[in-house]
Amino acid sequence: GSTYSSKVFRVTFLTLAVSVAVPLLGVTVLLDCPIDPQPISLKEPPLLTGVLEPNTKLRKAERLWENQLVGPESIVNIGDVLFTGTADGKIIKIEDGEIQTVARIGHGPCGGREDEPTCGRPLGMRMGPNNTLFVADAYYGLYEVDPDTGETKMLVSTKTLIEGQKLSFVNDLTVTRDGRKIYFTDSSSKWQRRDYLFLVMEGTDDGRHLLEYDTVTKEVKVLMVGLRFPNGVQLSPAEDFVLVTETTMARIRYYVSGLMKGGADVFVENMPGLPDNIRLSSSGGYWVAMSAVRPNPGFSLLDFLSEKTWIKRMIFKLLSQETVAKFVPKYSLVVELSETGSYRRSFHDPNGVTVAYVSEAHEHNGHLYLGSFRSPYICRLDLQHV
Repeated sequence: GSTYSSKVFRVTFLTLAVSVAVPLLGVTVLLDCPIDPQPISLKEPPLLTGVLEPNTKLRKAERLWENQLVGPESIVNIGDVLFTGTADGKIIKIEDGEIQTVARIGHGPCGGREDEPTCGRPLGMRMGPNNTLFVADAYYGLYEVDPDTGETKMLVSTKTLIEGQKLSFVNDLTVTRDGRKIYFTDSSSKWQRRDYLFLVMEGTDDGRHLLEYDTVTKEVKVLMVGLRFPNGVQLSPAEDFVLVTETTMARIRYYVSGLMKGGADVFVENMPGLPDNIRLSSSGGYWVAMSAVRPNPGFSLLDFLSEKTWIKRMIFKLLSQETVAKFVPKYSLVVELSETGSYRRSFHDPNGVTVAYVSEAHEHNGHLYLGSFRSPYICRLDLQHV
């Protein structure tokens, strides 16, 4: 009797399973997918050994102005006064520990995802000659801001057609010492900043990615196209080339001016994480903040999904970006590169205990100031004691 009843149970169970799975699959097939993922071929991530060996050095950082600001993405110094842009659209200055709003490019309300395009989101920030601030706002474009009066001047608007296309996701910028030229990135011609996860997961090379603005002639030129999520930019110390982080491809490209369009090459390949902003280090090299890590040994979600476009479709048919973001491990990593792109040192916070969601490492007076695209604080690491 027991074999008969177990057979009945098996048949019943299978029937039930199929009757649930089939409609579910049917529904999933019918659901719209917001992205059209392209297969990406990544090499196996580098082993985290030697200079990249995991450590807890970032945990020595101190959190400053906790809960007084949110998402200080990029950090600039004019003397000892600190400037940053925050998730609620503000450009703020911190002088003698006091936080003041200098300017805002967009307007309120600010808060939710749907407010971002009108609220604005200042991302990359630089100091130009005569102590002006140059700001890349993801939604509004390139601006010059007077740090004393808060007066804002639009340089390049996202509404302007540039070679027949509008800018969709202005991200970072770097300025020549004479202030004549600004090189900046437009991360996508399809997705906005609030959909950056779609941009990473879709993996398309859909934008015109490195642009040059001439402050004298007011001309904008497209220098590089076809990158997958170009993000941070940095002129070399001699200003003879521009580095661009290509987030989705875990690499840094460089552009040498005067070459043909796309006259670019790879500076660092197959990095241990997805590079965000890049800034000069006092040693003549570069600081690179990783927005996510590709653990090896370990499991890297990005690498696992890179060529499995059907799984990506399923995920985004069923889950929101906010939900998917929760599966990304909170591992913080900052690397210092030499002038030729080899790894000099790496600072880690394996579970994002002290430093989380790091977007930029900005060196000033022997300290590393760590910007973040989400955290409600700035972290400061004393480089003499790591």
